[in-house]
Amino acid sequence: MNKTLLLVICDFLLLNLLALTRWEKAEPARAKQPPVPGLSANAATKDRDLVETMKQSLEDERATRTQLEQKLTSTEANLGTREQSLAQLSAEKTQLATALTENQRTAAELNRKIVAATQESTMTREELARMQKELERRREEAERQAKQLADYQKAQAEAQDRINNLNVAVKVAEQEKALLRDTADNLKTQVAAEREERLKVQETTAQLAGGVGQLAESTSGLTKEIRENRPINANVLFDDFLKNRVSTKFTATRSGFLGPKESVRDSSTILVTDGENTYALLHIADTPFPLYENNLDWQKLAVAFTGPKGYQTTGKELDFLSLDPRVVVIPVATEQATALGVKIYATALDPFKFPEAVLVHAGEKNGYGEVPFKVDANHRAYVKVENRLLKRLFGDFAPSRGDLVLSKTGELLGVMVNSDYCAVVNNFLPAKTLKTGDDVSAQKSSVVIGELAARVRALPLGLQ
Repeated sequence: MNKTLLLVICDFLLLNLLALTRWEKAEPARAKQPPVPGLSANAATKDRDLVETMKQSLEDERATRTQLEQKLTSTEANLGTREQSLAQLSAEKTQLATALTENQRTAAELNRKIVAATQESTMTREELARMQKELERRREEAERQAKQLADYQKAQAEAQDRINNLNVAVKVAEQEKALLRDTADNLKTQVAAEREERLKVQETTAQLAGGVGQLAESTSGLTKEIRENRPINANVLFDDFLKNRVSTKFTATRSGFLGPKESVRDSSTILVTDGENTYALLHIADTPFPLYENNLDWQKLAVAFTGPKGYQTTGKELDFLSLDPRVVVIPVATEQATALGVKIYATALDPFKFPEAVLVHAGEKNGYGEVPFKVDANHRAYVKVENRLLKRLFGDFAPSRGDLVLSKTGELLGVMVNSDYCAVVNNFLPAKTLKTGDDVSAQKSSVVIGELAARVRALPLGLQ
């Protein structure tokens, strides 16, 4: 409820109470004094005192009434002022005057409204606090927007400067474009002239092309022939071998009297190919299978390869070649050869083109040198190395079994089966095969090696 309306209603109730009060009845009635009987002189004195007292009381009563009249006059003056300000409520005043019961009901209703107004006042204070917070937030938002507006105006000014600069650049570009257009027209004229000249040159070139093609074919054939017939320096061949050799490790295990016995052999070799398949080439002396000893059956057999860059892989089988059982090859898959990252040597198509070959010792001493060799008419699968010219070898070693023999063209000629003869490797047909694995006892390796040893013993004495 509005506070002003509540104040007006309270004033109205106060005025009604003042107007309805009968002030003449509010003054208490004076008690009538009984007649005073005649007394003596002392009684006269007492009466005089009583009269004085009553006069004094009467004066007090008169002063009190005067004060009450002044208060009544002041109240009536205030009432007149209030009646002027409450002219709009005269109708409600008439209704309230008719029944005190209605006034009492109105008073109760007013009390209820006062409580509601108090609650509303509390809510109004909370709303005022909320509005103050909202005002503060709006003020901060306005400051932020003002800052954004300033930034925007600054960015707009910078953009305008860039636009002005771009306009200048566009004008310059248009001038350059016009200049380029003039230049292009001049170039078109020059291109047309050059095109005509080029057509003439092409006609001349076509005439020369036939002769050049024939010359190229002749040159290619001549280059190939020169390359095939030009020997490679032994130093170059040995350096090539060092860069492309593959470390090979054989591990064989069998049971012994005092427990498992293990044989490990390490060597270096190269990869060779017949044009279809790739193999690692070794002498049987580089394996755990000696030919001239009492071989026993091995239970486990493993072959591991390590390339120059550290890549490692394994072999699945050992093939003992038909051309000589002392020559051993291990098949290597194409992806394995690629991962090893080494050169794959081809077998020599014409092994006897040069009278000399390059002998490479793959052991720890790494010797090499050029040695002459001869074809043995009785044993066409072998060539004999001349040991009397050892002074031409580079390195402190003599030809021995297992040495690799390379042709002067860099192809594989063969493997030294002993210190005098080299088996010419021109095929990889196996005579016997041993599989690798964790259980190879069923292959009877002792029997296989025994048969190979018998074949070697059957060869002429010089080839053994």
